[in-house]
Amino acid sequence: MTVEEFEEFYAQAAGRLTGQLYVMLGDHHEAQDVVQEAFVRGWGRRGRLDRDGRPEAWIRTVAWRLAVSRWRGRRRTADAWQRTAPATRVEGPGPEAVALVEALRQLPAKQRRTMALHYLCDLTVEQIAAETSLSTGTVKTHLSRGRTALSRHLQDPRMEEAPDA
Repeated sequence: MTVEEFEEFYAQAAGRLTGQLYVMLGDHHEAQDVVQEAFVRGWGRRGRLDRDGRPEAWIRTVAWRLAVSRWRGRRRTADAWQRTAPATRVEGPGPEAVALVEALRQLPAKQRRTMALHYLCDLTVEQIAAETSLSTGTVKTHLSRGRTALSRHLQDPRMEEAPDA
């Protein structure tokens, strides 16, 4: 099957196959995904698809098998989560964590990334410079400015209201 023949085959059969798989699967998006994946796999086999004489059947079978594989994978994942899921409820972030995330959002993107790499990922200035393609001086500047900005955003208003002793 030539490129043009495959494109014509796709144009004629894709909608029909998607409809068929939709009826089989009950999920239109899943049907679209598996049909597209089957056509991608068929592209690499287009020379043999022509000789088989039933390219549409081959695509439909591959799409069905892909859907079954996805179901099995999802079921295995769900089973694994049920086996390993913690029995207790995990608490959400505390007010301090929420305040920190909100303060970090106020920083420019480069400062925020630099701060996260340094303080959350424990990278050195040199490692950050290598990863971000910034000079070490620029990384130090981002860290310094980021700390200054965070200190403004994270000031406890109760501390400002406290009377002098």
